Amino acid sequence: MQCGHSLLYRQDMPRDAFDRVILGCVNVIADEMNPARVAALRLGMGAATVAYTMQINCGSGMQSIDTAFRTIQAGQADLILAGGAESLSHAPLVFRRDAAAWFGGLMSARGMGAKVKAVAGFRPRFLKPVIGLERGLTDPVVALNMGQTAEIIAHLFQVSRDASDAYAAESHRRLALAQNSGWLEDEIEPAMARDGAVFAADDGVRPDSTLEKLAALRPVFESPWGKVTAANASQISDGASWVILASEEALEKHRLKPRAVILDSEWSALDPSIMGLGPTLCATKILKRHDMGMADIDLWELNEAFAAQVLSCLAAWNDTDYCETVLGLDGKLGRIERDRLNPDGGAISLGHPVGASGNRIVLHLVNALHRMDLHRGIATECIGGGQGGAMMIERI
Repeated sequence: MQCGHSLLYRQDMPRDAFDRVILGCVNVIADEMNPARVAALRLGMGAATVAYTMQINCGSGMQSIDTAFRTIQAGQADLILAGGAESLSHAPLVFRRDAAAWFGGLMSARGMGAKVKAVAGFRPRFLKPVIGLERGLTDPVVALNMGQTAEIIAHLFQVSRDASDAYAAESHRRLALAQNSGWLEDEIEPAMARDGAVFAADDGVRPDSTLEKLAALRPVFESPWGKVTAANASQISDGASWVILASEEALEKHRLKPRAVILDSEWSALDPSIMGLGPTLCATKILKRHDMGMADIDLWELNEAFAAQVLSCLAAWNDTDYCETVLGLDGKLGRIERDRLNPDGGAISLGHPVGASGNRIVLHLVNALHRMDLHRGIATECIGGGQGGAMMIERI
């Protein structure tokens, strides 16, 4: 609620002026099954404001923006609050499947003899819960967790462990520079705990990261030769992000000053085992549709799910065979220069609250375009389950 209130306090229009509230969220808790509606009411948007929650895994926060964009474009609304939120620290603990089966058998047992027999089937391991997030980050179709899918594409495009660690260290340095330079002050709000403690900045950033330190960590998913470690993967974290989308009529009516316009968006799908390549599909479709190349995009925000995943996408765009065979291009698309990619770090250093990240990278892209005096950018992300989302933004 904190970032929502902060955004709305800066606006002149009443909160019930919004036509809809759309929120991306993946790990919805049982106590708040439609967090968009809960947020709308707690933000004082009024009981008559329609609110609904989007879920497309890592793309949920961007999907909320895209849905708002398309709704306004269709003339069905003029003013929408779109966001994303996630509290991975509150991911539930769940019973093991065999424990759940035992409880079910115990509850359905009829008669003393059947109940005694059911009780005798108890095993101490039933008391050890499973972190729900662990299951959530494993694709049920291909039976691979997200880190393993990153390992697959790193192998396909020969991304080295050293390159992954170097990318991760640079992400931390860039975020630290952005924090220390005050570039994020108008974008990231200090968080306040229930006891009144204030947290002015995210504490996941480690600007002292070096290749030597990162090389000492063991691979998490494919030991001993894997590329993905705890340090070069996105951090599990909490977070929320909100943006306001408005029609031209709403801009005039409420005297709003727009910062950017959405030029286009695209969603793509592919085999879940190589889900990390999703951005290459959807972002390329946007470029093709507008007859653009890499040189036409001033800035990129590519969500840092894993360093190996980001580097694999960059390698794919610069691979002639992949671009011709998979993307349908005449030759390779080309390179994205490092100074045009994630200029202030990303999920590796800042964290990846899944439902919020897609929203945050769009918001940050807008702010970075203004700060760096650039014109056009693309925000894109891979999506668990084998999908990808991309959005092209133009600064006003």
